[in-house]
Amino acid sequence: METSLRTGMSEAAEQWQDKAIRITPEVPRTRHELGQFLTPNHIADFMASVFSVEANEIQLLDAGAGAGALTAAFVRHRCLAESKPKSIAVTAYELDGAVIETLRRTLHECQLECERAGIEFSSTVHNEDFISAAASILRADLFSPEPPVFNAAIVNPPYRKLRSDSNARFWLRSVGIETSNFYTGFVGLIIKLLAKDGELVAITPRSFCNGPYFKPFRDELLETMSLHRLHLFESRSAAFGKDNVLQENIIVHAIKGEKQIQDVIISSSSGRPNGTASERHVPYCEVVSPNDPERFIHVSLGDEHKRAKIAVNSFEATLTDLDLTVSTGRVVDFRAKSFLRKQPSPDTAPLIYPCHFNGGLVAWPKKNCKKPNAIIIHDKTQELFVPSGIYVLVKRFSSKEERRRIVACIYDPAQIPAERVAFENHLNYFHVRGHGLPMFLAKGLAAFLNSTMIDSYFRQFSGHTQVNATDLRKLNYPTRIALENLGRKIQYPISQGALDVLLETELF
Repeated sequence: METSLRTGMSEAAEQWQDKAIRITPEVPRTRHELGQFLTPNHIADFMASVFSVEANEIQLLDAGAGAGALTAAFVRHRCLAESKPKSIAVTAYELDGAVIETLRRTLHECQLECERAGIEFSSTVHNEDFISAAASILRADLFSPEPPVFNAAIVNPPYRKLRSDSNARFWLRSVGIETSNFYTGFVGLIIKLLAKDGELVAITPRSFCNGPYFKPFRDELLETMSLHRLHLFESRSAAFGKDNVLQENIIVHAIKGEKQIQDVIISSSSGRPNGTASERHVPYCEVVSPNDPERFIHVSLGDEHKRAKIAVNSFEATLTDLDLTVSTGRVVDFRAKSFLRKQPSPDTAPLIYPCHFNGGLVAWPKKNCKKPNAIIIHDKTQELFVPSGIYVLVKRFSSKEERRRIVACIYDPAQIPAERVAFENHLNYFHVRGHGLPMFLAKGLAAFLNSTMIDSYFRQFSGHTQVNATDLRKLNYPTRIALENLGRKIQYPISQGALDVLLETELF
């Protein structure tokens, strides 16, 4: 099914959208430093279109309002609705003083539009930090019987990490929110401020869908809100292309306090103006598995993703069943800087980085490489090494040019004679209780991880370039015998097409 990204827009709405575009300012440098990116008008309009709020009196919260594009879109849709509200009261928070006057002008335009539609309008602008302000409100509410006042919230929060010793982290902890990123902090506060049956529409990075750091946020979201829609963009850079935002973005529509609906709308679009959105209804149990204690959120976009999920879920082996463990490389290079060397020497051991990956095998040393090739063997570096052996390595971060999220490679000591080896922190490595794997098992495992099927499955719950060891532990794997049989048939180099055909025959 396809719908327009500018759903339900009349000619009058198009004209008002053009007016909103003209009042949108250039992005000041400070907004990038704050992790804030102005929402394109067509994205704001799509976000406003998914609300189902039918309250006669709407109290809208826009946290991190910027120039007001989200509020303007929300007001526009309510003014054009067949069943109009009696009143709209907007509360907008914006820290960047450079856009406050533009925000006020946008809200004035909203007031004029509401007057023409016969809707009472009021607005309050807070030029202050939303996290500290909201936390103060909530701490008072903990001892007050009065419920939160907002029955609608629309937000494009800052995309920036939170320092563990920051004031923002302190404020969030004071109201029971533990998170490592501003965007989940913002959304967590908004959820607490929403009244029962209040609606949230947020555009955020997709990284909260998986990983251990976002587990508390997922728990709060899924226990407090009913998911109605998850919307993805086909390109990492589509929604905020001009701002070089490389994380995948997702639009979440959820309602507070109601029982989780059985089907969730999963939709996608290019993210470009005048694009179309395809959508389908997916059982909630396929989005969040009832048997998954981590509560990963899977967003399957079509038949290819569905086939991948069915295929991977048909495997029943865990890493424990395979007698395997996955760990993160021990060498954090800036901490070991004085022990790193550009080229190997008799007193060093190999140091392996992602740049040493070459066609499924590690090629070491690498000439003309910006990264060091070796690390000095010293009492202070002993804990950074693992004994020589066959290891399957996986990049923790994939570049935007790489076709796959999971990129696996084999470290073969037959090609790199050394008694020990060190893996840099940007790598995960599979091992058997701290030692290497048999070659056939390593080759089968690496092929499995490098398959297009696994890539398609992994993308359903991971929307960023990082591959955590936790993600690899959560995968279902073929049996050890199946992987070893596959490994016997792998010959390097092997093309992606040939590898996929081989796995289709042997495993899927």
